[in-house]
Formats: sequence, C-alpha cells, structure tokens
Amino acid sequence: MSHAGSHDHAHHHHGQAHSHGPATPHPAQAAPWSILRMTVVARLAAALAVSAGLWAVVLVAMR
Repeated sequence: MSHAGSHDHAHHHHGQAHSHGPATPHPAQAAPWSILRMTVVARLAAALAVSAGLWAVVLVAMR
C-alpha cells in the first residue's frame, strides 16, 4: 500500500505557543499539596486514615 503524493506527518500546534522545544518536557508547575512537605506525624496520620478507609471497604465488601 503506498500513499499517492507527498505530505509530511509532522506534528503541528495551531494557535498554541510553546516556550520549550519539542524534545524537552513541560516545565514543572507548583503543586498546591505535596506529601513531601508534610511532617512525619502528618504522614503517619494520613497513612492510617487511608488504611482505615481501605479496611472499611474490605469489611463492607465481605458483609
């Protein structure tokens, strides 16, 4: 199977201006929340809350 005529398959952005090259990733954006900025106590509390929520799902599913 061949294509009739010649045309390029380049990727074009219409109406969008990018400030980085096509090979570089998008610049990092400021995260409103990060687990890395939490204290150890807050991380443990969050882990316990998530664990309790998952156990609640398991116990309800077993009922």
